[in-house]
Amino acid sequence: MEKPIKSQLPIRFLSAGPSGHQLIVSLLSPCQSYSTVSPFCAFSAAVETQSTSSEEMVPSSPSPPPPPRVYKPCFVCQDKSSGYHYGVSSCEGCKGFFRRSIQKNMVYTCHRDKNCQINKVTRNRCQYCRLQKCFEVGMSKEAVRNDRNKKKKDVKEEVVLPENYELSGELEELVNKVSKAHQETFPSLCQLGKYTTNSSADHRVQLDLGLWDKFSELSTKCIIKIVEFAKRLPGFTTLTIADQITLLKSACLDILMLRICTRYTPEQDTMTFSDGLTLNRTQMHNAGFGPLTDLVFAFAGQLLPLEMDDTETGLLSAICLICGDRMDLEEPEKVDKLQEPLLEALKIYTRRRRPNKPHMFPRMLMKVTDLRGISTKGAERAITLKTEIPGPMPPLIREMLENPDSFEDSSDSGDSGAAAPPAIQAIKQEDKAGVSSSSLWICISGGISALSGCFRSLDEETGAQTDLEEAEEALSSLAGVEPGAVRTSTESLP
Repeated sequence: MEKPIKSQLPIRFLSAGPSGHQLIVSLLSPCQSYSTVSPFCAFSAAVETQSTSSEEMVPSSPSPPPPPRVYKPCFVCQDKSSGYHYGVSSCEGCKGFFRRSIQKNMVYTCHRDKNCQINKVTRNRCQYCRLQKCFEVGMSKEAVRNDRNKKKKDVKEEVVLPENYELSGELEELVNKVSKAHQETFPSLCQLGKYTTNSSADHRVQLDLGLWDKFSELSTKCIIKIVEFAKRLPGFTTLTIADQITLLKSACLDILMLRICTRYTPEQDTMTFSDGLTLNRTQMHNAGFGPLTDLVFAFAGQLLPLEMDDTETGLLSAICLICGDRMDLEEPEKVDKLQEPLLEALKIYTRRRRPNKPHMFPRMLMKVTDLRGISTKGAERAITLKTEIPGPMPPLIREMLENPDSFEDSSDSGDSGAAAPPAIQAIKQEDKAGVSSSSLWICISGGISALSGCFRSLDEETGAQTDLEEAEEALSSLAGVEPGAVRTSTESLP
């Protein structure tokens, strides 16, 4: 057997380069050149020798991030741009300003020559010129509308269908009674025949006595109507007379403000009273509102987005009135229990009326807090108003704003030598029949018919005879209304 010649084998050396870390030796045998299979014919060897150097392999470093994209400065104010918005390079501030202006259809006014310089320092000084520059540099209205519609579509796809709010039979009956009580004691704006007056319509004065007389007369009538409304509320007359008076005195101004503010006309910036008298902001100031005027008009503007109907206004009025946290209540727990179904009824009614706006109910309740703040300032205004009017405050208004024990009736002042009529003397004393000197109590108790029995018992003790017509005149005088108003306002009640 012929031995292969080792020297004839091709030897190939592979090196890893000048570093000398690796050496590869390959021995390959050309088998086809031998007739006899050699042990080397099927043999292939690779010997790898790794350097024992202490150096380690250094991993390759990551590629550096691409440089941040640099935009041209904001085309509107030259501030740093955050990208292309609505067609042009703009900053976040100008982007948001343009979007809000278009979505809300804002109308701005320039107080100079409509050519104000707009840069990152002056951009907030003139909204008119800033919006004009947005248009000049090419911002697109359509891009805003398309963006808004896209967002609305996305939101609609994500919204879960609201619950099917249904009023129980008991709550449905409660809603109907409250709504009817409100509508029958407070006609809506569309039912009134508006009329205006030119009295001090152009400039503010401390007090216009003509407007004050008219305003105080209408306010007294409104208070009587609020008492009627309260008496129609389920459960209110089951409270003690003392608690009824406490609740009415505490909430009457709240309800007065809520009612007048629902008759606000933003286009003319006017408010309309129950007889149709329509006053502008200046006239309201001069009629007695004074520094309270702008606060009341601001609240009226805040009510507009709520779009409350008569039922919601009535329920919110009832919640203002029947509230167990009022001071000096004899049975606060009973009052709270009466309020609970009113809250539930308003919640379900508003959500049923606006299924896609669940936030409306809490927003309405927040207005109760706002009303209390306005009423507090209203009571403060009444104190200063007493120094501005020439005569006494109408008794019913005065009692609503003050502690009834803190004022004296003009008949007791001693300025006149004439004694008060027997009927009014009888009303002014706390006697066995339980008659109160409160003019508000006169309205609550039902007027002349409710008092006739009290007068009879008093007459038996004193030997006097009380004519009901004389009593009506005395009661009307005490309540500060025209003769017959107390009888008229209460005889229609059940």
